Amino acid sequence: MRTGLAVVTAALLTVLPATPALSRTATPVPAATATPGLSATTAPVLAGGTGAAGSSGGAGVAPVDLDALFVGAHPDDEAFSLSTLGQWHEDHHVRTGVVTVTRGEGGGNAVGPEEGPALGLLREAEERTAVAEAGVREVFNLDDVDFYYTVSAPLTDQVWGGDTLEKVVRIVRQTRPEVLLTMGPAPTPGNHGNHQQAARLAIEAFYAAADPQAFPEQITREGLRPFAPARLLTGGGRGTSRTGQDCAATFRPANPAENVYGVWSGRPSAQGATWAAVERAAQRAYASQGWAVFPDVPTDPAQLGCDFFTQVDTRVPVPEPGTPAATAPTAILDGALTRPAGTVPLGTLFGLRPSTFDVRPGTAFTVKVTATAPPREPLGRSSAALRVPEGWQVRGSGDLGRLTPGRTGSATFTVTPPQGGGDRARLAATLTTERGRGYTDRQVELSPAVRGAQQPLPQVAQYEKWAAEVGVPQLRGLVTPVLTLPSGGSRQVGVVVTNVGDTTRSGTVRLDLPAGFTAARTEAPYSDLAAGESTTVPFTVTNTDPSLKTSNEGGDYTYTITTTSPDGSSVSRPALELVPATAVPGATSAPVVDGQDGDHPGPALDISRLWEGTACSSAADCSGTAKVTWHDDTLYLLVEVKDDVLGTRLPAADCKRHWRTDAVEVTVDPRGASENTSTTFKAAVLPVTAEGPPCFLRDADNRQGPGEETAPGMRVAAKVQAGGYAVEMAIPMALLPSAVDPAHLGLNILVYDSDTQDKTGQTRIGWSTWGGVQGDPYRWGVATLPGYRPPADRPTTPADPVIPSTALSSLDSPQSLEQAIQVHVPLAGGPAAQASRSGRVVAATRGRDSVKVTLRAGAPGTAHVFVRDDQGTAGSRVVTVPRKGSTTVTVPLDRALEAGPRVVAGWDSGTGTTASQAAVR
Repeated sequence: MRTGLAVVTAALLTVLPATPALSRTATPVPAATATPGLSATTAPVLAGGTGAAGSSGGAGVAPVDLDALFVGAHPDDEAFSLSTLGQWHEDHHVRTGVVTVTRGEGGGNAVGPEEGPALGLLREAEERTAVAEAGVREVFNLDDVDFYYTVSAPLTDQVWGGDTLEKVVRIVRQTRPEVLLTMGPAPTPGNHGNHQQAARLAIEAFYAAADPQAFPEQITREGLRPFAPARLLTGGGRGTSRTGQDCAATFRPANPAENVYGVWSGRPSAQGATWAAVERAAQRAYASQGWAVFPDVPTDPAQLGCDFFTQVDTRVPVPEPGTPAATAPTAILDGALTRPAGTVPLGTLFGLRPSTFDVRPGTAFTVKVTATAPPREPLGRSSAALRVPEGWQVRGSGDLGRLTPGRTGSATFTVTPPQGGGDRARLAATLTTERGRGYTDRQVELSPAVRGAQQPLPQVAQYEKWAAEVGVPQLRGLVTPVLTLPSGGSRQVGVVVTNVGDTTRSGTVRLDLPAGFTAARTEAPYSDLAAGESTTVPFTVTNTDPSLKTSNEGGDYTYTITTTSPDGSSVSRPALELVPATAVPGATSAPVVDGQDGDHPGPALDISRLWEGTACSSAADCSGTAKVTWHDDTLYLLVEVKDDVLGTRLPAADCKRHWRTDAVEVTVDPRGASENTSTTFKAAVLPVTAEGPPCFLRDADNRQGPGEETAPGMRVAAKVQAGGYAVEMAIPMALLPSAVDPAHLGLNILVYDSDTQDKTGQTRIGWSTWGGVQGDPYRWGVATLPGYRPPADRPTTPADPVIPSTALSSLDSPQSLEQAIQVHVPLAGGPAAQASRSGRVVAATRGRDSVKVTLRAGAPGTAHVFVRDDQGTAGSRVVTVPRKGSTTVTVPLDRALEAGPRVVAGWDSGTGTTASQAAVR
């Protein structure tokens, strides 16, 4: 997580959850060992390696067997789950690992000059320190690149490439976690696109790891086996709860059909402090992200709440909602790793599968309930019962027969919903056996055959498509449909009408708009819509009251869409979001860029609205205005900021990561239609540096870096005085990624305020203000440029973006190498080098100021060699080994060796890796 704020904001505290899932078509793989859970085989065997002590893998060497695995995008993404992971470890010896897709090289650095791979090495060390507070020892870095902040999962997927899922699946198959935890997969406002994509990878891996047809070479070439995790959950919960010990019991989900589990952070740890305090101490290890200044948590346990997790899917029985077991600290572990009294043995599979997720009033559908006894333990005579909502009808026998070890029994029920109604509903099954009881449930969605919904944003449409393709329709609808329109302006709003029935239908769509909005028509027909098809019914909506609030000060205006069909009406409640708008006047002559007003016509825009962080204590603390004009082919901006305390004066050479101190950011979307910031222009100006003059840069846009390099011809000036500063800039429009649309330019002006000298920001204000707005072009304000015409030969298609592509390799991380040696899991989610192509260190001898290292290789390759001791790295070298056999190399030392000297080496064969170590003699 990379907010750059030195306070814990709501965005940091909440990860929006997913909802319970339907069973997949892939058959769950039953357990084959006595270990609790769903191991698909005895310990998987890694192909290749040396098999010697001190190696990361080898024939017959089993990787670490984990109980739980968290999948995140950056170091610190797990940081708000550590209270739970620590309790599980201390009370139940649960061994948890963390998959971190990137090392966070794209984040800021509040503690030093490191960036890129050097910052990745630092952040990896912070993560290992932090998670250790919760008893977590294994961190699996996947070496994908961390680039700038984006809210786009599609852009993240494009940058990370096509092999990340394969790497996650490999780690799941190697480490065999019964519980899989992750982040929020949906493009909810402000949700980091990297977080979304990491969650989607975890969800896909939950199913793919169990499917022998997914990445079959891991099975045929690497000796792994399919593995089916027992339970899958996302962090967070949509709903309300009280603080204190009953936070789990008092949680009320926004969707009553969801299963949300809470683990109270106020319980005392073995150290004596509450787990919330232990978690906060761990979070402070992320000093590079400004987290060292996080405030203390309340000392009164009654003021501490729960860590919440929302169930996505399960292959095993779970605690029944509304029972004490569902609010216990072990609720997520039950059925997978722990066995409450009276429940079926661990290793029992229990699933419920409706024939369809979309069910219709009065139309019957089937539900199949399946139970499988553990591989080595019978369940005896067994039966299942199906519970449905009040008014629904159910028919069928639940007899499952006698379930001997490994045997599966199933029962099919016919369910008929009543006429009318509509929403998510829970179908629940209970299992009764001679060895105990079990419970499971699934959601379905009840609605008429035809439904209408406001057209989705591109990111939302892509997410809904992903949910359908992966087979998790219960994850639909996590994002409230919104469309923006400029204050006092108009836009076309499309209503997408979908027929999920089996016959052609016709009907009407009606809009009921709030006060201050009108439409050219409020009702329109659709006709002859075939089964399974969709059509879009257009409406033109206008904001007739420009005095209505915009942005996060109240700019969300909910309205109603009613779609009728012969078998009923569906109702949805999307929202229209007002963003500020302005007409940018043309200047008769070019303004002088000198940091002061006098030649900027047009109105002053209010840029004092809070969008993230701590509210300004007064207008003198942080507030501002901006003026925008154009002349010829250049955009001019004057931004005047009131600020009574200036933040850190960064050196001009450190003119980057502008959120660490006082800065003004201007964002421009030339066509007003960008899905993400890679097709926009974003420039930030620091009004003062350590040397005095201002500096400027581009960040998180079409081309990033120092302003002189990435925006040649752009000019900036600043004036700093008591109580504030002014920043002026001239931006040639030829620098923008494409030609400007004078009728619809996306524009935002954002101010970052820091009142400290520790390279952390506390407050963010601006013109069009929403959480995460710096990455959301559709929520920027709208500007028109009357009279401006771009050059005829300027392309309207954006230039290809420049995306950072350098990430730290695990081969260059001694921490990752040492872990690979200890837990026998190859580096970065990749395969182990084949034995015939492997290389390892076999001896190391101390010299005066160097260490001689002997390597033995089965084939040519590259060795990444580190001389280590208890204080860290004392010397390193990358060596190309041209042939098989033994090679001796000299590694120069940067300092004298301390206690525990050793050589750690990573080997890259070109098709796989190994890690090994030897003591220095």
